[in-house]
Amino acid sequence: MDEVMLNFSPASLRLLNSILAVVMFSVAIDLTPANFMELLRRPKPLIAGFLAQFAVLPALTFALVWVTQPQASVALGLILVAACPGGNISNFFTQRAGGNAALSVSMTGLATVGAILLTPTNIAFWGSLYEPSRQILRETHIDPVSVAITVGLMLVLPLVLGVTLNTRRPDITARLRGPMQWISMGIFVAFVLAALASNWGYFLQFAGGIAGLVIAHNALALLGGFGTARASGLSAFNTRAVTIETGIQNSGLGLVLIFGFFHGLGGMAVVAAFWGIWHAVSGFALSQLWRRREAAR
Repeated sequence: MDEVMLNFSPASLRLLNSILAVVMFSVAIDLTPANFMELLRRPKPLIAGFLAQFAVLPALTFALVWVTQPQASVALGLILVAACPGGNISNFFTQRAGGNAALSVSMTGLATVGAILLTPTNIAFWGSLYEPSRQILRETHIDPVSVAITVGLMLVLPLVLGVTLNTRRPDITARLRGPMQWISMGIFVAFVLAALASNWGYFLQFAGGIAGLVIAHNALALLGGFGTARASGLSAFNTRAVTIETGIQNSGLGLVLIFGFFHGLGGMAVVAAFWGIWHAVSGFALSQLWRRREAAR
């Protein structure tokens, strides 16, 4: 598995970059600077979510890798996914779960900006602690500046544009909001399914062995978010947002980094692809469970 390179053309990578930018823009048109100012006045939920995302989850991921001792590319795939910011569908699931959707959207925005520095840092730090994956990192040149530029163009620029449009022309964003969210997610899902179809043989060959790890990893992410929120004394309303935000990772960004910097290394790509499917399943299930009970604020 560590020697398998999946089929993914430069044109496909550019298309995925564009799709993720559109998805981020669809989230950003829900935001205004006031959202960030309110959280700056009461920062505890935002700080708890940020720590759960970029400190607790990577540490739990390394513990999982240390205990299970997977192949190098699989381990690095898990570490890379954990180093990514929250996925955009977390906002949708938080709203369905009766959690603080404004907090969720703001966490997505803050994590997206933080990812410029923290995503390459976490990949390098945690990946180097596991000897098999350290070898891959030695053989792969990851330029933090290139990663920062990739994240900036895909996520931060659409975020700024979306917030700016929503601030200056809320009449336009009010019309765009609903259709953009469904269209952007539909395009992203269709792209992932098409990418899986073109590599279906590899996926069938390796996904079975990886599925259990990904499911366990996602469960740890959700538990890590929940535990961090409760330990911080957050209300149930905010805890639901932090839990889902930590358990829904931007696996699309993970795929871009894997194909852009690791040449589509098989174990890493299968992990990210399976994450993209499973976190949607777990997020939907958890939101359905929570929506039956109103969250205390």
